[in-house]
Amino acid sequence: MNIEKVIREKQGTIVDVRTPAEYGNAHAEGSINIPMNEVPQRIEEFKNLKSPIVLCCASGGRSGQTFHYLQQHGVNCLDAGSWLNVNDYQS
Repeated sequence: MNIEKVIREKQGTIVDVRTPAEYGNAHAEGSINIPMNEVPQRIEEFKNLKSPIVLCCASGGRSGQTFHYLQQHGVNCLDAGSWLNVNDYQS
């Protein structure tokens, strides 16, 4: 699955896993914020989002961890790394 195409064509849901404060400072257009520490309690919410879920954070560390966790729970997702990558793909 081509992550750039998914983002550009708005085929899924962009989820930023940074803290609410980080997300509040700046984020990719159209993204929603589900902080990484809340992911285990919100797994059913992820399963109900339009997939594929495109994960992003500040540098790619948290989105990568979340990607592996969600994959283990059967969630169709992609790791975009930094939210700035998502911004680049959207433009």
